[in-house]
Amino acid sequence: MQVPVYSLTGEVVKNIEVSDRVFGQPFNEALVHQAMVRQQANARQGTASTKTRGEVQGSGRKLYRQKHTGMARRGSRRSPLLRGGGKVFGPLPRSYRQDMPKKMRQLALRCILSIKREEGELKIVEQLGFAEPKTRQMLQVLTALGTDYSTLVVTSEAEENVIKSARNLLGVKTLPASLLNVVDLLSYRGLLMTEAAVRKTEQIWGKEVSQGADSAAV
Repeated sequence: MQVPVYSLTGEVVKNIEVSDRVFGQPFNEALVHQAMVRQQANARQGTASTKTRGEVQGSGRKLYRQKHTGMARRGSRRSPLLRGGGKVFGPLPRSYRQDMPKKMRQLALRCILSIKREEGELKIVEQLGFAEPKTRQMLQVLTALGTDYSTLVVTSEAEENVIKSARNLLGVKTLPASLLNVVDLLSYRGLLMTEAAVRKTEQIWGKEVSQGADSAAV
């Protein structure tokens, strides 16, 4: 399929052919949601920990006599009902990790790339060749392209001048093509890619996954 390529001033300079496999997939909402939940779950550390009444420090001696005090019948200062006591059913260290076959992960990412192209939220530029870091220059490029909303800027490789030019802009994030992921694509409405980044994306996520690699991922 043909998609337009823009100059840094927002003018269409040419059309390029992109892979239908990467940018022409029908959207699968359930698959994309599963991939997003998996990535967010795998980012959790799972180190939250609390102590039960048997683990907190303190005496087990009865605080005061059972009767004739006019107060509750406290049996221990480690009771979960008291300040500094144990925690009832509190969190303990655990793994939140979820597995997902590699084919499904890649298809979810291609689904998002495809819907962004379909809805006009994907803009491709020839290159972002900034001679020096200039936030104003990056802002001018985004304005010229009509991306007055949150935008993910993707280059083929990490480019220092592009990163420094965009890092002070609210709602703008830069990423190399090899680190494209479901959560970032869903977190930003617009997607600005260089032509080289598009080709690298097709190279990484456009190829078939071998059966052996898919079985290992499961």
